[in-house]
Amino acid sequence: MDWDKLRVFHAVADAGSLTHAGETLHLSQSAVSRQIRALEESLNTTLFHRHARGLILTEQGELLFDATTAMNKRLDAASARIRDSEEEVFGELRVTTTIGFGSLWLAPRLTKLYEKYPDLKIDLMLEERVLDLPMREADVAIRMKEPSQADLIRKKLMSVRMRLYASPAYLEKYGTPETIEDLANHRLICQNIDSHQVGASATLVQMLMSYDITSFLYVNNYFGVLQAVINNLGIGVLPNYITEDMPDLVRVLPDIESKEVPVFLAYPEELRHSKRVHVFRDFVQEEIIAYRRRMSELETDS
Repeated sequence: MDWDKLRVFHAVADAGSLTHAGETLHLSQSAVSRQIRALEESLNTTLFHRHARGLILTEQGELLFDATTAMNKRLDAASARIRDSEEEVFGELRVTTTIGFGSLWLAPRLTKLYEKYPDLKIDLMLEERVLDLPMREADVAIRMKEPSQADLIRKKLMSVRMRLYASPAYLEKYGTPETIEDLANHRLICQNIDSHQVGASATLVQMLMSYDITSFLYVNNYFGVLQAVINNLGIGVLPNYITEDMPDLVRVLPDIESKEVPVFLAYPEELRHSKRVHVFRDFVQEEIIAYRRRMSELETDS
């Protein structure tokens, strides 16, 4: 199969339009159309359904698009390895983690990394969905459980626990619960137990729900839970790593917490020698060490 035609096909399938694909490839619409027509003739099949709103892949087109997508990801991985320098750190590094950890813990600390490596470009992808590292959906992942794929290098960074927190203003207005039964008189802010989250948090929320709490606010990530808590809406289930950067939050019912949730950093075996991956890994590990030290000091002071 002709690589140029496959490249054009992938751009059209990705854009859903001959015109938009042509703009991406710097080709005219007629040139793109000729390449697609020639590819369809060589394969003796129809790859797109054409209609007024654009192009839709046929079943055969879907199969080919899956193949070209996999090819592109492998090419990206090879390109990343080729571009890596033994002396300099530059270029793009795609990092994926959860919305809560990425926005509340990781992003505020990236200033130090950029000060040291100003030519590094971080593409920070925050979502609850677990991206496929071997298929190059991301270069590095920080996950709230140990990755299952065998072809990943992984390192446990730390453990976190889910605990109950409220703002001083909320507690002043509505009172501080002394027992778990007192939560019935408060609004609980948490993730829904059916949402995508770590099992320890879901187990804790499910236990709390058994105490006849009548008012809830469900948010699908911890950043949203935190915003609700600091705006005095109720008592939130939040990871304990927020306390370092949010010292004004008050821990409620300190005997109640989830089981430990492990936090792992992982990246594909093929990026073992990537300079960008190494400096990011070392940066996160150094920040974890500093975080642990400060958390230990906070617990000692309390």
